[in-house]
Amino acid sequence: MRGVVFLGEREITLRDFPDPTPGPGDVVIAMKASGMCGSDLHLYRAAREGGTAASLGLGGSGEPVIGGHEPCGVVAARGAGVSESEAPAGMRAMIHHYRGCGRCRHCRTGWSQLCPHGIVVYGVTGHGGHAPFMKVPAGTLVPLPDELTFEEGAAISCGTGTAYGALRRLGVSGRDTLAVFGQGPVGLSATLLGTAMGARVIAIDPVPERRRLAEDFGAAVALDPRAVDPVVALRDLTDGEGVDCAIECAGSPEARIETVRCVRTWGQACFVGEGGTVTLDVSPHLLRRQVTLHASWTFSTVGQEECARFVARRKIPLHRLLTHRFALEQAAEAYRLFDTQTTGKGVFVTGP
Repeated sequence: MRGVVFLGEREITLRDFPDPTPGPGDVVIAMKASGMCGSDLHLYRAAREGGTAASLGLGGSGEPVIGGHEPCGVVAARGAGVSESEAPAGMRAMIHHYRGCGRCRHCRTGWSQLCPHGIVVYGVTGHGGHAPFMKVPAGTLVPLPDELTFEEGAAISCGTGTAYGALRRLGVSGRDTLAVFGQGPVGLSATLLGTAMGARVIAIDPVPERRRLAEDFGAAVALDPRAVDPVVALRDLTDGEGVDCAIECAGSPEARIETVRCVRTWGQACFVGEGGTVTLDVSPHLLRRQVTLHASWTFSTVGQEECARFVARRKIPLHRLLTHRFALEQAAEAYRLFDTQTTGKGVFVTGP
């Protein structure tokens, strides 16, 4: 089979790999959809020296790895020790894109990315979903509700699920005004889901196309941070108090500082974007305003399933997030477009 490999410095190639066969405890998934996530751009843009995985601080062997950490498909084969009831043939499944030791308390509660004994991140340090087939432990499978498409399942497998996890950490409800910094796939998901949870959402992004998408997804206001000071504008929109909670999905130092500064006294801020650094003045920005600062890294298997059920039961139009669809052979074109950061979400469709 052929899979997409990030070479770094904005180059991509399709390489031949052996078709995967399941070992003990494994399943092989026939891919139906594999999403493009904002964190993939770190791999796409990374320097060749040191390996693309190093751009996310995740090490890696240096060997070519198939990209794509938002996989969704059907069970095609089972290895020894995997029962029919655990992974029936044809099961529609998302994949929790991490593998840990399987024994520690984090792995046993569905948080394998927190495993202290080392992890594999599929699509970064282990083969991911930008290919026709993918081999994973059966324990990484998360059922895809029948009401959702494979493309929606792919979105939930990282970007949308990450937004949901952050919103749950903040306890967002109809009482809240929520600011979302950055309207890429994760930020747009936070806008869409936050609106569904009842919050008044204010979106912040410098790209006009993404501000328009945010308004289409339910944002009450969409601000251009190049035209206004977001902190001042958000206070003006909240009677001088600041927002109840804010999520940073941009990955920039400026957005992170503004995410903290824009919340009211006793408010909450949450960092979601990968990479980079930030410098905060602890006393005025946090301590003397009783601000709670969260850092939220994706979600557990339980949280991923909960997000999918929330989207299905609330009939949230997640399909509107998916603005571009590609074949694997179009990977170079797909990531060139995604790199402009002016679109919604792209997805590789690899099956009927």
